[in-house]
Amino acid sequence: MITLYHCANARSFRVLWMLEELGIPYQLEMLPFPPRVLHRDYLKINPQGTVPLLVDGETHMTESVAICQYLASLHAPTPLHVEREESGHAAYLNWLHFGEASLTFPQTLVLRYTLLEPEDRRLPQAAEDYTQFFVGRLRALETLLEAQDFACAGRFTAADISIGYALLLARVLGHDKRFGPAVQQYWKRLSSRAGFERAMAVQDAAAARQGIRQLPTAGVGLGRRP
Repeated sequence: MITLYHCANARSFRVLWMLEELGIPYQLEMLPFPPRVLHRDYLKINPQGTVPLLVDGETHMTESVAICQYLASLHAPTPLHVEREESGHAAYLNWLHFGEASLTFPQTLVLRYTLLEPEDRRLPQAAEDYTQFFVGRLRALETLLEAQDFACAGRFTAADISIGYALLLARVLGHDKRFGPAVQQYWKRLSSRAGFERAMAVQDAAAARQGIRQLPTAGVGLGRRP
């Protein structure tokens, strides 16, 4: 049985969404944020104190996009995975990692330096610079989606889950105002998927049972990875 350690709407949401899309059994361990402070025993399992942590037998993984890639490959054939023999394989890998490195990373710095640091450590200029970094990379996605419905291979894949989390984070930060028409429609397609809705419902129910507070913004809660 796979076990996923998760904070509400942190990067680990990618993995939760992936598991729901695959329809495989898993155990969810919902943690308060930040777990390294509020759940110290977690450090015995994951010394980094970060989420996600996926445990699959002897396999332990902590990088959300790598976990999505691992699950897609492990459970192939699945439409979520693009095989090496398919023409869209290289695009699949590129957009899978684009979702984290180009779209999520700059936003986490905005989050940190506008909301999470104490007032005297906030850096408005850094936040603005990384906002512009995000917006610049978002243009590449807009251009892509003007010509097709999904990131690659003519279908919904793990690459869309990777990018989809970045768009979820953008909504929390108010960056969705920067979405072009194609990205707006793309977000609607992603967030209306049954797998996305189930993942949201599972995490919200688990958080409510444990009394874990989320950070509501624009109707979406957010936990963060330290």
